[in-house]
Amino acid sequence: MFTRRCIWVNGPVIVGAGPSGLAVGACLKNRGVPFVVLERADCIASLWQKRTYDRLKLHLPKQFCQLPYFPFPDDFPEYPTKYQFINYLESYAKHFDINPNFNETVQSAKYDETFGLWRVKTISASGLIPVEIEYICRWLAVATGENAEKVVPEFEGLTDFGGPVAHACDYKSGKSYCGERVLVVGCGNSGMEVSLDLCNHNAKPSMVVRSSVHVLPREVFGKSTFEFAVSMMKWLPLWLVDKLLLIFAYLILGNTEKYGLKRPCLGPLELKNTAGKTPVLDIGALRKIKSGKIKIVPGIKKFSRGKVELLNGQTLEIDSVILATGYRSNVPSWLKTYAITCVRNLRTVVTTLQVLFLIYSKIKILINVCNYLQENELFSNDGVPKNPFPNGWKGSGGLYAVGFTRRGLSGASLDAISVAHDIAHAWKDETKQTKKSFAARHRRCISHF
Repeated sequence: MFTRRCIWVNGPVIVGAGPSGLAVGACLKNRGVPFVVLERADCIASLWQKRTYDRLKLHLPKQFCQLPYFPFPDDFPEYPTKYQFINYLESYAKHFDINPNFNETVQSAKYDETFGLWRVKTISASGLIPVEIEYICRWLAVATGENAEKVVPEFEGLTDFGGPVAHACDYKSGKSYCGERVLVVGCGNSGMEVSLDLCNHNAKPSMVVRSSVHVLPREVFGKSTFEFAVSMMKWLPLWLVDKLLLIFAYLILGNTEKYGLKRPCLGPLELKNTAGKTPVLDIGALRKIKSGKIKIVPGIKKFSRGKVELLNGQTLEIDSVILATGYRSNVPSWLKTYAITCVRNLRTVVTTLQVLFLIYSKIKILINVCNYLQENELFSNDGVPKNPFPNGWKGSGGLYAVGFTRRGLSGASLDAISVAHDIAHAWKDETKQTKKSFAARHRRCISHF
């Protein structure tokens, strides 16, 4: 049983109240544009507040992680802790008077091509009775980010394992794993940090390294590796910066391959740009690997009761499993754009025509139309923008993306500024010229029922 409401928004709807959504809101506030922020959780930055481990710190210096128009406090350390960052985000929302609609989950967002408007349907669970709400707006900013849902791969026999299995988003501390043999699946920054934390709490972690990985020192010559790379890229080509980073990594960290950490063929920056795979910034895990306190093991073949069989034939007895297997976007599950609908409908027509043996050239024309519409979609099938940074923030029909740059908080901030500038320009033009006509056209939609 639902109570239903329909609300006209004189400005954009922003989906997501993490750093990206807050940044867009702040930039719009600065330009005098009204907006609504929808957040499925009961707090801002729910990923940081509810799905991160206790020892987490920002991997990059604070100057590369601050949001637009609001720097970090001077007394914050160079690498703020998770709790300091959450405090910063709460202060940010308060400073710009951003008040998201919490406990409101977007069910669907569909572009109405007839009126050129977005219809965003949500379920609000903030009251005693769930409320179904439809927001009608001219612009939609998707700020749910690349890490909206955890990725849990399927492994043969995992259901027969018998011990605790948790994703890294549910891991808080190694305190509860003291003395246990823990298999950490994944060797990214999360896998490395979880393994290090387990060591520090006297657990015995084995880390699965299925493929190659770049491990870089967090700092080079007293500067963060990221800052050092950014400085070099102002003067040198990317391939040369990659070469220099690998040379410094070898001099500082040594040969990581002899410990089971094989480097990819592509350099760390090129790999980040092409595949979105972030290099690991070492904060102490490599020392534990060299000492043997963190064991490196190959890919998994299958699990059994209290054991795991690896691809090299080795069998390990383990007590727990932690899946540091990453996250994914959830955009495809709720964003329904006009072009996607056209593509599906046209594909159905194409299939029917093929069955009826119509002329190949006509079928080919329809396929080309499908491809054209698909190419003009902002998001790909895996829920990230098709166009690489810095051109992946704007789609057609008033659709925008923020926080999908694969360049962390600095990339999200740049996207937020671009999106707010674009929306503000259109909003000022449209509110001057069509305010009355919009109000008349949608009078029936604005009413609550």
